[in-house]
Amino acid sequence: MSKKLTTAEMGRMSVAEYHEADKLPLVVVLDNVRSQHNVGAVFRTADAMRIERVMLCGICCCPPNQELHKTALGAEESVAWQYFQNTLDAVKALQAEGYTVYAVEQAHDSVTLEEISDQLSVVSIQPKIAVIFGHEVFGVQQEVIDNCSQCIEIPQYGTKHSMNVSVTAGIVMYRLASSLRRATSK
Repeated sequence: MSKKLTTAEMGRMSVAEYHEADKLPLVVVLDNVRSQHNVGAVFRTADAMRIERVMLCGICCCPPNQELHKTALGAEESVAWQYFQNTLDAVKALQAEGYTVYAVEQAHDSVTLEEISDQLSVVSIQPKIAVIFGHEVFGVQQEVIDNCSQCIEIPQYGTKHSMNVSVTAGIVMYRLASSLRRATSK
């Protein structure tokens, strides 16, 4: 029978060690995500995947924030973050830094998460990637989509055609982080 690991057995790094550790060249952009709990959950997953940073845009709450902290559980202190009033300004800043920017959205000509992930798994040089997640009801703004390289979509097979933004972000971050790690381990 399996026995749960204690915190000490997990060997977690400190916040200071996390700040010094190498990060994946993966940036998460939140486009007007209104729920403080969703923002906090994204921070917590970003910490777990050791991504480079989170960009908060528009109506997103920013640390320090008690409600965000309830789900982030301190990840808002380890993960680097920036705030932009306008998401399009964040996209342009990322593109100027050499990032390929994708919107995670259901759109004409979108590619599946699996397709993007498979492409990343075979590259010899780790690309710099940013993924944008949108408002819980309205999604990623069209003007933001218009300035992205492509849209990534998670295929869905039930009666609903949307998932919670923090769940979607978790799926996308995990899949892309795994692909980026595989590519650099070759």
